[in-house]
Amino acid sequence: MEWVETTGKSVEEAKELALDQLGVDSKDAEFEVVEEPRVGLFGRTRGVARVRARVVPKAPRPKTERRRRQRRSDRGGEGSERASKGSSSKRGGGQKDQKDADGAAKAERPKKDRKEAAAAPATTSDAKQQEKQERKPMEMDEQIEVVTGFLERLGSAFGLDVRVEATEVDGDLAVNLGGDGLGVLVGPRLATLDAIQEIVRHVLQRQAEGREYARVIVDVQGIRARRREALREYVTDAAARVRDEGVTVVFEVMSSPDRKFVHDVVNELEGVASASEGEDPRRRVVLRPA
Repeated sequence: MEWVETTGKSVEEAKELALDQLGVDSKDAEFEVVEEPRVGLFGRTRGVARVRARVVPKAPRPKTERRRRQRRSDRGGEGSERASKGSSSKRGGGQKDQKDADGAAKAERPKKDRKEAAAAPATTSDAKQQEKQERKPMEMDEQIEVVTGFLERLGSAFGLDVRVEATEVDGDLAVNLGGDGLGVLVGPRLATLDAIQEIVRHVLQRQAEGREYARVIVDVQGIRARRREALREYVTDAAARVRDEGVTVVFEVMSSPDRKFVHDVVNELEGVASASEGEDPRRRVVLRPA
């Protein structure tokens, strides 16, 4: 499978765009982070995230056997061999021995190459997975302490009294912010909240110092869950129209995570198919009868 390259405001967004193009789940894809955006204070980013991705090969590529090119001397008849034998009896002996040695060496070389190929890792993703498993994990209590301390200081910079609740949920670090006047931390379509989440991820990555750390999900008073539930209900109603009336429904411009969520909801329904259309940043989801 060929590599695709996507860009986004964050690495996660670029990965989601790549998954949209490949049409596979994240567990079936292999990623390479080419470039990460530089994030300033209060979510102001400079540059974009650039990611290369492809579908993980299911099996190693077959090796093509190299065929030795037949020498002219091999194709010649016995007559030419006898004709040259008399004139080169003194010199030909050494040359023939050298040719036999070269042929034996070339015959042995493919066998050696095959052994070395079998000993090498099957895919790059296997090597990365092994490296990830060998990395020492960062204690969850330490991760919670780092994230909580940073978000409390960030709230103070905004002049807000922020209560931070951080817990482990299915291996992820779920963080919920509580307090008054926290709408400034959300922004239109969760843009500010997504920026804060990305900053927290970078802070945790820096403090981990090469150790394995959890995926961070930052929320404000449960707004992500409420918004996802409302979006699920909206998509389900639109899918019913598509299925019952045979019409096509075009959604408004959505972020990559929202588009993926819509695709996931539609995959659970019958009689409806979804597709992303348009160019970023004005990419939309379209529902059609299946």
